[in-house]
Amino acid sequence: MDRKIGVVGLGYVGLPVAVAFGKQHDIVGFDINKHRIETLNKGIDFTNEVSEEELAQSSVNFTMDKENLKECDFIIVAVPTPINENKQPDLTPLMKSSQTVGESLSEGTIVVFESTVYPGATEEVCIPILENASGLKAGTDFFVGYSPERINPGDKKHTFTTITKVVSGQTPEVLDTIAEVYESVVDAGVHKASTIKVAEAAKVIENTQRDLNIALMNELSLIFDKLDIDTNEVLEAAGTKWNFLPFSPGLVGGHCIGVDPYYLTHKAESIGYHPEIILAGRRINDGMGKYIATSLVKEMIHKNLPVQGARVTVMGLTFKENVPDLRNSRVIDVIKELEDFGVEVQVTDPWAEKHEAKEEYGVNLYDESELKPSDAVVFAVPHSEYIDQGWSQFDSILKHGKGIVIDIKGRLEKEACPESITLWRL
Repeated sequence: MDRKIGVVGLGYVGLPVAVAFGKQHDIVGFDINKHRIETLNKGIDFTNEVSEEELAQSSVNFTMDKENLKECDFIIVAVPTPINENKQPDLTPLMKSSQTVGESLSEGTIVVFESTVYPGATEEVCIPILENASGLKAGTDFFVGYSPERINPGDKKHTFTTITKVVSGQTPEVLDTIAEVYESVVDAGVHKASTIKVAEAAKVIENTQRDLNIALMNELSLIFDKLDIDTNEVLEAAGTKWNFLPFSPGLVGGHCIGVDPYYLTHKAESIGYHPEIILAGRRINDGMGKYIATSLVKEMIHKNLPVQGARVTVMGLTFKENVPDLRNSRVIDVIKELEDFGVEVQVTDPWAEKHEAKEEYGVNLYDESELKPSDAVVFAVPHSEYIDQGWSQFDSILKHGKGIVIDIKGRLEKEACPESITLWRL
């Protein structure tokens, strides 16, 4: 494999890709974030996806200078593909990175996109930008492929090298080259998709399927709550059957599951098909924050606790446990709804960066030692630090160790709940 590789975008996806290739090849890692490049050059990954040892073992030229991309003839693009306020695809990062790559293209270069998109986006959006910026013709002067990212943030078992890599390319020859490049570092091997559109569609339905399964669990939890049945106990019983899928209710955020379905529905609507099941699942999952906050308020009323002016501590703000990523965290939905009820909310999270929380959501994060005693706690994100402490941590967080605990994901041991605490969970 004789290719000079460049990786554009060094976030949760791009960095593990760059480091994996950098263990076997000299590569270029490009990002426009100055702080990101400076910390990586110091051997620090603030996303905690890659260890200091792995960074040290990897030969990557971390740079903000796009001129370095000109020495690359195999460029991987792994930039975010978020949604906007109207829940429509925001392809701005992808388009800007395509422009940057296009300005650095030379003949014979292969550009592989990893960002999650709707079927057709690579050919309809990215290729024209690459052609215009480079003055070259795709499929003749340079070539394009698509290989969807499958990295699960915080997951140390399923990593870039251990997950089968789906690959696709403009021509059979290019596909073989792309497969060869990825096979040089991906132990799990590759799956060759027949077309770029097939690879794009495969990625976008992976998280759509997961989103719908969680939506079903969330809807069941709404039903069981009205029936006064514990959802977790129902799932535990049903899970004893060999083919029952192990999904559970909760908030659905992050940059994948809560976003990707909107890319598919956007494309479907553009061709005249209005999706029903996918959007129904999205509506259920997007409404869970409000439901959780309302449920807490009802519990407070039942306990004769004044709602207005009450203090509630929210434990955890990141989109999932044991990661510092705040992007598209749906915990904010719970916070905003409680504040609308006149509740004073204080938020703590040992993984999140205070300046990011303030910048992203306008939320002030407090250290655990700074928390004032609360009437109730929303146990939103079950970080390992919280799980290890168990019920004893609420002795100081709740007023006199008494109050309400909302365990969103049902990770606290129900049987060990103190009598002084009222437990509610999805």
